[in-house]
Amino acid sequence: MIVYHGGFEIIKEPEIRITKFNKDFYFGFYCTIMEEQAKRWATRFGNVGYVNEYEYTEIVGLDICKFDNMTEEWLDFIVACRLGKKHDYDIVEGPMADDQIYNYIQGYIDGKYSREAFWDLVKFKYPTHQISFHTKRALETLKFVRGLKVYAEK
Repeated sequence: MIVYHGGFEIIKEPEIRITKFNKDFYFGFYCTIMEEQAKRWATRFGNVGYVNEYEYTEIVGLDICKFDNMTEEWLDFIVACRLGKKHDYDIVEGPMADDQIYNYIQGYIDGKYSREAFWDLVKFKYPTHQISFHTKRALETLKFVRGLKVYAEK
């Protein structure tokens, strides 16, 4: 399977990224099967970025968590990760809590929205996808194919 990572540079050797903010699936190296989504990631902080393309080949024995849809379990998992709770999965795959959905999640965490209100707010969102790699062994499933320079849409 081909996966894409959008960022401000070409990354031939992926690494787990530790940032000052917790991510949907905790710290890791994030990719997507959606090339257009990777392009949005690549240009979110400027007019130019790079979409890195990788061949992903699953390794038997990795501990993988996959969410096919936004579910109660997905919401609880993202809330825990965003609050800094580490998990033991090698790879996590599922829908992405983009900026708007994250605002709804934060509202839910802060008690501004009930769980039911959260689901009412997100049910018409467009599809998203992310797959995150959380261990050195998980990163071994990725083989760099190429990096493409991309430009923000005007």
